[in-house]
Amino acid sequence: MNVDLGSAQTGRSGWIGDAWGGLAAMLVALPSAIAFGVTIFSPLGGSYAAHGALAGILGATVLGLIATSFGGTNRLITAPCAPAAALMAALAIDFAGRGSPPEEIMLRLMLIGLFAGAIQIGIGLSGIGRLIRYLPYPVVVGYLSAVGITIIGSQLPRVLGVERGVPLSQALLHPLTWHWQSLIVAALVIGAMLGLPKIIRAIPPAIIALAAGGLAYAALGFVDARLWQLENNPYIVGPLAQTGGSLLDTVTQNLRLLGAWDPALLAAIGLPAVSLAALLSIDTLKTCVVLDAMTCSEHDPNREMLAQGMGNIGSALLGGIPGAGTMGASLVNVSSGAQTRLSGVIEGLLALLAFLALAEAVAWLPISALGAILLVIGYRMIDWQSLEFFRVASTRLDFMVVVTVIGVALTVNLIAASAAGILLAIMLYLREQARVKVLHAKVEGEAIFSRVVRPEQELAILLKSGKQTVVVELQGSLFFGTANQLYKALEPEVGARSYVILSLQRVQSLDLSATHVLEQIKDRLDAVGGKMIFTEIPRNLPSGLKMKRYLREVGLVRDTGKALAFRQLDDALEWVEGQILASECPVDDQGRPLELADIEAVHAWAPGTLQDLASIIEPRTYPAGKKVLKAGSREDELLFIRAGTVRVALPLQKKDEWHIGTFGRGALVGEMGFLDSRRRSADVLAVTEVHCFVLSRQRFDALATENSQAAAQIFAGIAVVLAQRIRLLNKELRTLRS
Repeated sequence: MNVDLGSAQTGRSGWIGDAWGGLAAMLVALPSAIAFGVTIFSPLGGSYAAHGALAGILGATVLGLIATSFGGTNRLITAPCAPAAALMAALAIDFAGRGSPPEEIMLRLMLIGLFAGAIQIGIGLSGIGRLIRYLPYPVVVGYLSAVGITIIGSQLPRVLGVERGVPLSQALLHPLTWHWQSLIVAALVIGAMLGLPKIIRAIPPAIIALAAGGLAYAALGFVDARLWQLENNPYIVGPLAQTGGSLLDTVTQNLRLLGAWDPALLAAIGLPAVSLAALLSIDTLKTCVVLDAMTCSEHDPNREMLAQGMGNIGSALLGGIPGAGTMGASLVNVSSGAQTRLSGVIEGLLALLAFLALAEAVAWLPISALGAILLVIGYRMIDWQSLEFFRVASTRLDFMVVVTVIGVALTVNLIAASAAGILLAIMLYLREQARVKVLHAKVEGEAIFSRVVRPEQELAILLKSGKQTVVVELQGSLFFGTANQLYKALEPEVGARSYVILSLQRVQSLDLSATHVLEQIKDRLDAVGGKMIFTEIPRNLPSGLKMKRYLREVGLVRDTGKALAFRQLDDALEWVEGQILASECPVDDQGRPLELADIEAVHAWAPGTLQDLASIIEPRTYPAGKKVLKAGSREDELLFIRAGTVRVALPLQKKDEWHIGTFGRGALVGEMGFLDSRRRSADVLAVTEVHCFVLSRQRFDALATENSQAAAQIFAGIAVVLAQRIRLLNKELRTLRS
């Protein structure tokens, strides 16, 4: 794994920016880390608040050093975070309420952190880290708001100064138990947190607020001398030495706890570890996405999960609390000039140095001051703008997702809330998808034809038999949510049509439920002598499904004749028209080459014109597969097809082509090049053996100098043919646009 900490920018300016960024980030992260640690370990009673403060400092140090070194996101600061604190504090309260001794609770919390880190590593190795950032926005809003409310509920008793272990409901209902000194300190800290950013921007408000709270606490000691007592004082963190001596002793003591672990504990820590891993991963990747947007970069979520997992394992082993990539400290890091991941390492080192230098000062931090800081943090985590969702009808259901997540989080736990929110968001998404119409358009067979140019007699037959055919254009997602809608769209065509052509070009997804509906319609059509025809089948759906292969594998398109598949709609229409004409037209000598007078395009010409034309044309035969006319050539010949079929196609890029039309007996081909003598724009390919009369422009010009009336008749005949084709094209375009 790459640990190059200076990949984003090198040089002296980069190091200076990282140093300032790391310092500013430490000043933001460290007070919160101490407060989080105190929150988690205070339910254990006694001197464990001091242990929590030390755990918060260790967490900020270890996470900053390990997660940043192995991560891939520049400027990301990893430190103890609010979601982890809320979950771990709730677990500590639950374990303590069951009568578990403090040492066992500490072991459980450490194991939860260890297993959560291992799960994060598993997320990174499995490659599913990218999926976490696709959580629905209402779920994230509800989750963060629930964490904010949880933090506020856990910190209010500390701000009020009631005895440890008193529930929030009892604390609020008994004002006489409130400690007025704690209220004054908390009010001053909250005021500093909210008001100072408007005045002082160079120093993080949490630092000034903590200092102000400490000074206020010291000043109140003149009124109540008990506040100056360091030992057994419930209103301050207390001496860190009570946790076991030096920092090294604390780490050693924490490692010894592992020797007392019992495999039976796995049942109690499994679900909390999964919950914690999910919360930490969401928090980290959410911060990474914001940093990407701010710095025009792109993070690797799987690599970041590996690094975060390693950091949380290291923090748990050394006695720290778990954490994630934090938004506040990371944004301060960016705004202070940081450029690389080195800033995160500097933040971790400075957190350790700050502890070593200010250990005695940390012991005097008022619990109410730390609680007040967390109150502000919790308040800011609540997305108050989501209340606007309720006022707008189109987002009211999203608001219900937010409320559901918050409600489940407060009554069950955060991971259950996330699961409930995701489930509800999926149901709303499916509901929206099911409301999208799967029927884009239905086009009657008499309104759309293939590009085969046919004589008037055949066109009349196709118009008369148009009701036998319908083209159904489907769209959107064909899945279990729209299967009934799909059935209702196709069922009326059974018995009323001989050919049901399904155009799948606009279809985005297809599942087995929708496939079963198509199978039912196909079988019902077959029972009444009808055919289901698939066309314009997408090669690959957005999901990656190879649709044509899928239709074959599920048995919907097989070589049984019940259902057919054509690449293009024109091919399907041509096949259907051939079936109709074969059943409606009498058998005649269609294989016999026509004489000039039998060609439909010259029926209206005067006999004298035909005689003049016959004198300048020459009969010609082309074998099947031969190019009669070639795109790019300067051939100026006009072809009167006597027998056989030709296909006219416009060459496109990469050997692709656009089918202009198919022409058979009695048709004219090559009239555009004949008229303007420019290079041919399309290829004319003999599909079968072709017999034709060929009129060159040179011979026509010679006739025109001798007999202008005959030349005018020929030009008029060509103009009529072109007009007929343009009318058919306009009709097709009008149908497709409707």
